[in-house]
Amino acid sequence: MPKPPRINARRTLNETGVFHIEEIDLTFSNGEERTYQRVVGSDEGAVLVVPMLDDDTLLLIREYAAGVNRYELAFPKGHIEPGEDALNAGQRELREETGYGAERLQLLNSVSVAPGYIYHTTHIVLAQGLYPSPLPGDEPEPIEVIEWKLERFDELLERNDFSEARSQLALFLARRRLSARTPD
Repeated sequence: MPKPPRINARRTLNETGVFHIEEIDLTFSNGEERTYQRVVGSDEGAVLVVPMLDDDTLLLIREYAAGVNRYELAFPKGHIEPGEDALNAGQRELREETGYGAERLQLLNSVSVAPGYIYHTTHIVLAQGLYPSPLPGDEPEPIEVIEWKLERFDELLERNDFSEARSQLALFLARRRLSARTPD
């Protein structure tokens, strides 16, 4: 692998409260110089939780997605707050968005979306052993919680309102992990 480029300068182009866009001047190991722009997220990143109500039933949420201007099915997700790790944030987001807590949380993977220009990591967590434990959230309207059987996996993937790449990947990762479990 080549040596990463040297960062010569960083400039904030815009900060909106949600997005921080910066420009970075780079010098590559071969002497080439370039300026890149990127969206910078938090160092903590975000968490996305795949809640399993039982061995065969997922919990999905339906909430408004401003980026596509429609209601979307997805898994609970949110920012990791300073001082939280992915599992603690997963527990909090699960409680806020579904009204359930989890006895067991397991990190499935940590992924980026568009790493060429977005600095952001989403930690995908599997939640099992659910029990009622609601927390107030910060959503502008109540979130609809939907039970979905794993046997309807293909049907979920074909839905127009289940389009988020992170949720689709999380579905595959959870199914793989659950199918690898050994009988007791």
